[in-house]
Amino acid sequence: MMVCVCNAIREREVREAARSGSMTACQAYRTMGMQPKCGQCVPFARAIIDEERAAA
Repeated sequence: MMVCVCNAIREREVREAARSGSMTACQAYRTMGMQPKCGQCVPFARAIIDEERAAA
């Protein structure tokens, strides 16, 4: 599923960033060499990261 249309970031990529230690959406995006643009994706990315942290 697409998380960020502006940067073409997929859910899988956000989950991988979270597993690699990213604690926030901005940290996850930085690990991919990007940053949020319009910001609409941040709450969804944050929820994915929270899920991954809870499962760890």
